[in-house]
Amino acid sequence: MKLHRAAARVGLTGMTAAFQFDPERFFRSRLGHGGALGIGYRGHGVDEGVHWAELELPYDKRLIGAVETGVIASGPIVALMDMATSMGVWLRANAFVAHATLDLRVDYLRPATPGRTVIGRGECYRLTRSIAFVRGQAHDGDPGDPLAHVAGTFMAPDGYPR
Repeated sequence: MKLHRAAARVGLTGMTAAFQFDPERFFRSRLGHGGALGIGYRGHGVDEGVHWAELELPYDKRLIGAVETGVIASGPIVALMDMATSMGVWLRANAFVAHATLDLRVDYLRPATPGRTVIGRGECYRLTRSIAFVRGQAHDGDPGDPLAHVAGTFMAPDGYPR
């Protein structure tokens, strides 16, 4: 029952025909590791049938991986992209669905620029009964100069709503 009340506070219940998953409301809760890292909501939408969510990871000295350079460690960027791609899935499913990351390949292209916010955009481009296919990229201000590209899959043991 506690989980149900917590879910109601962050907009995860009431999944009727009129239900709309609300990522902005979800992020206001600041729960979990995303909240601890400071990951925040930027926007979401649909482009040519592909549902996307954009999140941000503000620069924080606690997240530095190499003190001598001031570069953010890779772990928080992976967490950002896992959450951004999950949001894309939940938007496509129009529901918060418990799922597991089966595979999330991260291709790092360059280090994040010290002092800059990292922006992660995740997309769900295909959703089957139990598998979601995702892709995305992270950048620190210029989408044309990404830090990383990601591609992966999620699995919902109880299936995604159809």
